[in-house]
Amino acid sequence: MKRRVLSPFFLLCIVGGLAIFSSTMAKNPALPLFIRSLGVSPGTVGFVAAASTVVGIVISIPAGILSDVIGRRKVLLISLVVFATAPFLYLLVRDAWHLVLVRVYHGLATAILGPVAMATVADLYDARRGERMAWYSSATMVGRFLAPTAGGLLILGESFQWVYLAVGVVGVMALLVALQLPRLKDATEVSTEGASAQMLQSWQAVRQDLAVLVRNSRLLATSLVEATQYFSFGFVEVYLPIYLFEQVGLAPWQIGPLFTGQIIVAAVVKPFSGRLSDRVGRVPMITAGMLVCATSVFLMPIASSYAILMLAVAFYGLGLATVTASTSAFAADLATATTHGAALGTLSSIMDIGHSTGPMVGGLLVGALGYQIAFHYVAAGIAAVALLYAWRVGVAQRAPARSQA
Repeated sequence: MKRRVLSPFFLLCIVGGLAIFSSTMAKNPALPLFIRSLGVSPGTVGFVAAASTVVGIVISIPAGILSDVIGRRKVLLISLVVFATAPFLYLLVRDAWHLVLVRVYHGLATAILGPVAMATVADLYDARRGERMAWYSSATMVGRFLAPTAGGLLILGESFQWVYLAVGVVGVMALLVALQLPRLKDATEVSTEGASAQMLQSWQAVRQDLAVLVRNSRLLATSLVEATQYFSFGFVEVYLPIYLFEQVGLAPWQIGPLFTGQIIVAAVVKPFSGRLSDRVGRVPMITAGMLVCATSVFLMPIASSYAILMLAVAFYGLGLATVTASTSAFAADLATATTHGAALGTLSSIMDIGHSTGPMVGGLLVGALGYQIAFHYVAAGIAAVALLYAWRVGVAQRAPARSQA
């Protein structure tokens, strides 16, 4: 009987779902509570938590470029090795600086996986690219929405060992599935003698294409929006659990489902948002999603009941899905077929600047102004960037149409 082979896209969705389940369970809601258990002050928690996302600022662009040169599968497997090994290092942490080192190593995994997996989807699909990217993202969100509830249940008192053992098991599973991936986009075979010269030529060509991408104002503006979105996401995922645990008095098992609800909404909405962005345009969808997120963040610290808090957090998931379904597709639209990795690496790198500065700047705001005002400042920032983006990029897109009229 002939063995049925799963499609590369389906395997990629399974890998992404398992990998993101593993990495999300490592940090939400466990990480900020773990950091606090090590005696770190609330204002400093964000700097420790951001260690992994800082890695993305440096790694995402080279990872995307490297996948353009040597092939997607090889680079994906590098990230999956990190997913499979990093979680077990958390069991050795005894001080905050130990945790920083582990988070830096663990951050390599997501910094590589994000742009390279999206570049792979961009290679496989053209006309339905936004929809397929959204379906892949939704597959990762299945892992993301299961993780907070599972992680919250595995926190026993001040013991976090069961959380990180589970994270390691799932990371190993992701690696085993990734090994089944066929060749995706591999570099041209060359002789041993010509390998160095071929690699140098490839790098030079990609650097030239990357220079063009960096000069693309719409790509950079879209990356800024993505950075702002993830600034708020980084702030919320670190400081909302601490606020709810220490100020409101919720237990970890109650906090986890809030984030599960958020990601369920995002997973359900994202494919439809991606399809809608293919039809009505990226900029209107990005702007609308940002304004939804701003409203949600404003409401989080003033929710009067658990049910209203759940709605506010879920509403954030709606905005998150609407924004991210369009930003990655827009970045791919603005790139050439040979530089999808570079374009999405650029987007991911700038995104990580926002994701890492969210907890750090947020910690300073919390320390100086308190939780409620800090949340409201973040909400105002999201709204301001959304309106500026709609004005600048929206006008730039309409200008050619007006000139041809």
